[in-house]
Amino acid sequence: MLSSILKQKKCFKLVCGAGNEDAVEVEKLVALYAAAGACYFDLSAREDVVQAAWRGLKRIAGNNTDRYFLNVSVGIKGDPHVSKATIDTMLCTSCGACEEACLQKAIVCNDNNYEVTTKRCIGCGACISSCPVAAITTYSVNQPLEEMLPPLVSLGIHSIELHAVSEDEEGIEEQWSIIVSLFKGMLSLCIDRSHMGDAQLIKLIRRLITGRADFSTIIQADGAPMSGCDDRYETTLQALGTAQIIQRANLPVFLLLSGGTNSKTTELAKLFNIPANGVALGSFARMIVRKQIDRDDFLSNEDLFGEALVIAGNLVKTSLKYMG
Repeated sequence: MLSSILKQKKCFKLVCGAGNEDAVEVEKLVALYAAAGACYFDLSAREDVVQAAWRGLKRIAGNNTDRYFLNVSVGIKGDPHVSKATIDTMLCTSCGACEEACLQKAIVCNDNNYEVTTKRCIGCGACISSCPVAAITTYSVNQPLEEMLPPLVSLGIHSIELHAVSEDEEGIEEQWSIIVSLFKGMLSLCIDRSHMGDAQLIKLIRRLITGRADFSTIIQADGAPMSGCDDRYETTLQALGTAQIIQRANLPVFLLLSGGTNSKTTELAKLFNIPANGVALGSFARMIVRKQIDRDDFLSNEDLFGEALVIAGNLVKTSLKYMG
């Protein structure tokens, strides 16, 4: 069971991206990181993506997939995890800065016109920061949870995560209530401090877990969402700051480190005495194997897969080394 892995404090969660709707890439990532030792996988809330994740697991484990767990992520309106970029062609000067900045390779140039490949965009905002003429904005992609979740639950997911990077507490509680009514398993709340003070954050979490069994909820303590694009200690500090606030509140929840996480995250967590139950890596974990993953023959080329496996395996091994 997922709760057993979390209690052991040996949980490595690979974040494929809440906005990553590229099923082909997801199958590759899940296969690779499952082989590398990851046990938990965060996915976009789409049937084709969940099915792709199951295919990735079966490539590695056959029908013996009991020790692997799938999570689907949904988000409140305005949360960056459920946002997509769009380029205003009237403002765009075709400088190419956005294409260079996008680690997801979601921006392509056709006849000197830059376009966003929606299914690959994860809403990280790197393109917005890079654009010198402010030609790029984001918009939220939302579907009613009552329509979205039941088909995904039937595919055998193990948890549902609500991304709640927002100041709209009423909206967060409303979405959470719907999820609780539709799914009786483990729930996860991904939250940071960008819109709330520390006390306000803890009060919100207490309200959301009221009535739920102890340790049936994961709090994914986000630092700076989707910012883990380098391996510096400074990059991961925000995640540890959020986690420490939740830890000190002594809530009956599991704690995952996330948001700007990299290979230094669990090392610092141990140094700061933050005994998290696991770590979730997304941007950094995907970036370090991008060269191999982008190849069409990735899953059929044993040498290529093996090359990526060494890289991914070192990340998982290093992260788990400091857990517990």
